Amino acid sequence: MTDFAAKARAAEKAMRALFPPTPLQRNLHLSERYKADIWLKREDLSPVRSYKLRGAFNAMRKVLAAADEPPVFVCASAGNHAQGVAFACRHFGVRGVIFMPVTTPQQKIGKTRLFGGDNIEIRLTGDYFDDTLASAQGYCREVGGHFLAPFDDEDVIEGQASVAVELMSVLYHTPDMVILPVGGGGLAAGVVSFLRETAPGIGFRFVEPVGGASLTAALAEGAPVTLPGVDTFVDGAAVARIGARTFDRLKGIDPAHVLRAPEDRVCTTILELLNVEGIVLEPAGAMSIDVLPELADEIAGKSVICVTSGGNFDFERLPEVKERAQRFSGLKKYFILRMPQRPGALRDFLDLLGPQDDIARFEYLKKSARNFGTVLIGIETAEARNFSALFARMDAQGLTYRDITDDPTLADFLI
Repeated sequence: MTDFAAKARAAEKAMRALFPPTPLQRNLHLSERYKADIWLKREDLSPVRSYKLRGAFNAMRKVLAAADEPPVFVCASAGNHAQGVAFACRHFGVRGVIFMPVTTPQQKIGKTRLFGGDNIEIRLTGDYFDDTLASAQGYCREVGGHFLAPFDDEDVIEGQASVAVELMSVLYHTPDMVILPVGGGGLAAGVVSFLRETAPGIGFRFVEPVGGASLTAALAEGAPVTLPGVDTFVDGAAVARIGARTFDRLKGIDPAHVLRAPEDRVCTTILELLNVEGIVLEPAGAMSIDVLPELADEIAGKSVICVTSGGNFDFERLPEVKERAQRFSGLKKYFILRMPQRPGALRDFLDLLGPQDDIARFEYLKKSARNFGTVLIGIETAEARNFSALFARMDAQGLTYRDITDDPTLADFLI
């Protein structure tokens, strides 16, 4: 047994004082769809509904074992890492100070406070995470505390590797492939490092959001690079720069094995898992399942494990998720229509709609002339092909319109 594998097993054993192993479940729905043997490692069912508790626990465990007096533990996070740190602080009975952006939703603040109880203090500072991080690190230096990094730390990587220890202890065979979400890289680095040493021959696929493809960028440059911008929708994996330590463990992977999940497509996966399976996943937690269609030919007849990394989904986001899913699937479109200002004009337009078409939004933007007005219209339909027929009827009537569904500037401004 290698040193890393031994440490990962020790971390996993120590965690049993904190929580039982998360389930590894065969998913019949996905297995039948892809003609494969598909298992879900349900990290969304951990006590804090994400794997982040593992790394935080292991790092704190090792610090406390080496310290004469327990330090103040400090972290900066707006989500799962904060909740994992809070839970571990309460378990160990130590003090933690958690810095969160002022813009953090109250739901996440409340859950972090619930997990940590009297053992933690939450400080809201900074509109942006970089400001929050700087404040946390400055405070940590001031009080001589211990800063708990979310992913770029060897003890955290070691703790995340316990995911692999658990799945290999209950699976009755060696899987052909493990699919891992990637943000900062802590989970992927830990799982890959353990399985390469203990079960060589397993294939890996990695998935990151299109708007935060930091691993793809690092592989192209041969070193971590900072992305110029990040789409924060997949908040559990939207990282501008992969960790130096995590990348050091991942740098040898084939770039072709790194897949990118479009944020809107992830929304369709979230809804499907919720509606069909009753599984609540956050955007990052759904990514390993979201890429299965791209791998369908490759995984047929094989055993595949998808790590569902988290389920901290705020249901206030559900309307946004549904909207994005409909737009990605072609079931909802927005367009600007130049409509005559005369009695019966709206009725004439309604007559063009098919039996499965429905107006979801209708808003006059302005009157460009006395006889015409500009209207923003949102249409929902049951099948994407219905829009081709609708636009053909609109063209036949000589209507002037512009589809803005996929125009990011106009869509963000008007919708």
